[in-house]
Amino acid sequence: MSEERFGEFVLVRRHEQGRVAELVLDRPKAMNAVSTEMARSLSGACTALGEDRDVRAVVLTSTHERAFCVGADLKERNSFSDADLLRQRPVTRAAYTGVLELPVPTVAAVHGFALGGGFELALACDVIVADRTAVVGLPEVSVGVIPGGGGTQLLPRRVGAARAAELIFSARRVEAVEAAELGLVDQLVEEGRDREEALALAGRIAGNSPVGLRAAKRALRLGQGLDLRAGLEVEDAAWRTTAFSGDRAEGVAAFNERRKPQWPGE
Repeated sequence: MSEERFGEFVLVRRHEQGRVAELVLDRPKAMNAVSTEMARSLSGACTALGEDRDVRAVVLTSTHERAFCVGADLKERNSFSDADLLRQRPVTRAAYTGVLELPVPTVAAVHGFALGGGFELALACDVIVADRTAVVGLPEVSVGVIPGGGGTQLLPRRVGAARAAELIFSARRVEAVEAAELGLVDQLVEEGRDREEALALAGRIAGNSPVGLRAAKRALRLGQGLDLRAGLEVEDAAWRTTAFSGDRAEGVAAFNERRKPQWPGE
């Protein structure tokens, strides 16, 4: 396993011969509250991972024992003028967008508090694995703002408009079992096993075609919100990027020869 640090608060670990990247939130003294510096580092790490053709899956984790991420750094923001807040906006937005737009499958490993921007970082991932200590929610209206890291758009895509409205308007926190029942998280695991299970899932994902994974994610994301006919056109375009690839040729050959594929990734 190799490690690379992006600024003081973000770490990237590589597993499975570099095929799985672990994107680590590492600001434990502040329960991973997203400061301007941390947001900038997270954005930079996502840019690097997005450009790395060896990476087939990303797992978003936390080094804090009791929190995934508690959202925006409100202590920092308490000192901001309106102009400061306006200048910070594109920096923080780039961090959330960076996770959302990673071109490979992403898995969030959530334990403890994932609130506000912290839950939005998890929502930006394709799959959320949570342990039984997880507490999630979007409480922004209780401090006078709204979810601004994608929450108003990503949550209703998961749970529907009415459920998302209830959760956002009430600002309530949801504990792990209910979160799983409502679809706020996808897999509920035993306490302390969120990272292990998320990495295991990413390892299984990374065994598949790199070309296929990126194309499947693109089709899933671009097709959301479209009518069926338009969505099928998105799927067809993504299929065409795989159909004449080296990965498809290798996959078919490996199947017929009853061996494990050696993906060329192109």
